Amino acid sequence: MVAIQLTNVSKIYTHYTHGFDRLREILTHRMHHQAFVALQSFDLTIESGQVIGIIGSNGAGKSTLLKLIAGTLQPTTGTCAVYGRVAALLELGSGFHPEMTGKENVYLTGTMMGLSIDDVTVLYEEIVDFSGIREFIDQPVKTYSSGMFVRLAFAVATCVEPDILIVDEALSVGDGAFARKSFNRIMQFKQAKKTILFCSHNLYQVEAICDHALWLEKGQVKLSGLPSQVVSAYNESVGVFCNESPVDTESYHVIQSSNEGSAHMTEIAVSVDGIVGKELDVVSRQSELRITVGFTADPKLPTPSVAAIILSHDGRMLTSAGTVHDQLPIQRDATGYAKVRVQFPQLSFLKGEYFVTVCLLCENAIHIYEQIDNVAKLNVRQIGLEVGVVSLPRYWAQI
Repeated sequence: MVAIQLTNVSKIYTHYTHGFDRLREILTHRMHHQAFVALQSFDLTIESGQVIGIIGSNGAGKSTLLKLIAGTLQPTTGTCAVYGRVAALLELGSGFHPEMTGKENVYLTGTMMGLSIDDVTVLYEEIVDFSGIREFIDQPVKTYSSGMFVRLAFAVATCVEPDILIVDEALSVGDGAFARKSFNRIMQFKQAKKTILFCSHNLYQVEAICDHALWLEKGQVKLSGLPSQVVSAYNESVGVFCNESPVDTESYHVIQSSNEGSAHMTEIAVSVDGIVGKELDVVSRQSELRITVGFTADPKLPTPSVAAIILSHDGRMLTSAGTVHDQLPIQRDATGYAKVRVQFPQLSFLKGEYFVTVCLLCENAIHIYEQIDNVAKLNVRQIGLEVGVVSLPRYWAQI
């Protein structure tokens, strides 16, 4: 069953340098504007229940496509047919009136989404409870912090039971605890077989959540297919660069006041042959690398997972290890604390500079609670003239 059908859709934005250029264009029947083609001759069919990831660089046409499907934009040419109720997480809270209270904005936004006043009243308590800002709900939203603003906006946007959910960079709204709640709600939509369009620069989540991916470039589909294939091709095209420096301490420690509803890392230590540091010397195929991570999480949450990634000097992810993939059961104490370690005996990378990144994720290794980039730099030297990035096990024989 088709949920979304775009046929020969184009969207062209016009820009007038001066206000009177529009009038001159009408009077002279000559063009006095600049045209930007956001989408061109675009065809797309999405079946009901599909989870589609949309990736691409800024200006590729991603947001324009989502707004056309959501109905907030009209195509310049072509037809855009959408079957079913749409809930769109686009520019959260953009429809809020700053002078109105949170409660008034709940009713305003709900009716703009097609709900009746009675429908909003039925959902009102659920919306307020989910947002977690009940004590501020009768205050003007202009007095809200940015976190409170997006909490309420997200709660309103997802209060309905949509047939189609559109998500544009909205999986990490609010603080850590609310980010987990918002992630869970979106995953519930997936489990309910709703059609989901998920647009994000977080390519890991695109690959983990979606069953199909589109790579947009200059308003057209550059590649369509399995998320793993599309993400890999996109990474090869644009490259990923490491811009941050390693942390300034030999082991990483952080003190958090509370872990209620969320999780965070408390310590990270990287060592080579027993030496802990932020910049370490490694002998290829001889040295042992150890990465130790301590974390604490709300005991009411499922036990988080841990992952470590080794990147090249230009930011390419060369390898990773995760407790979910490697099937390590983690036991926490009564406070929610645990510590794990991963070991790479006889590290097989060849000469070069490498960086270590550590992530704390949900129990399914999809939602990222926390990510610390470049916790250590590895300076690898080698014996011999072997070339490449990694030395693979092999056996020679004369036959």
